[in-house]
Amino acid sequence: MSAVILVEGESDRIALETLAQRLRRSVEIVPMGGAQAIGVYLSRFRHRRVAGLCDAGEEEIFHRAFEHAASLGVACLGYQVCVRDLEDELIRANTAGGVEAVLEAQGDLHAFRMFQKQPAWRGRRIESQLRRFMGSADRRKLRYARLLVEALDLADVPRPLDAVLASVGR
Repeated sequence: MSAVILVEGESDRIALETLAQRLRRSVEIVPMGGAQAIGVYLSRFRHRRVAGLCDAGEEEIFHRAFEHAASLGVACLGYQVCVRDLEDELIRANTAGGVEAVLEAQGDLHAFRMFQKQPAWRGRRIESQLRRFMGSADRRKLRYARLLVEALDLADVPRPLDAVLASVGR
């Protein structure tokens, strides 16, 4: 029985697929379009081994759904929780300087510097600025999910991403 990893959205899918490719692992990763759909997806994949990855704010939803699915006999492998969210994990793993290097390579560093000058973001931690910048333009979050995983030193893979891939095996 093959395994599937359920994730909240497209950026999570892109990041995990990119990491799985880098680690030479084959796994099906399914974006659900939001954590609230977890129950539907767990029932859809009831005949497969199922793992999950979620943001900290959605942990309770995942906990209840996985607990319920396991009581119905679904082969639940558990789920992993990003400390805050996927972007936070990737920014911390790459460091702010590493993320800025990726932005520069993509021609987005100037736009980020302009973003930092906005009154609402002046004086905030650079990690918070980077996180917000990633989500502030159409499709930027999706593009940087792949780019930040590609930039990762494999010794620094965020624990939740590493653990969810390990839970489904090779």
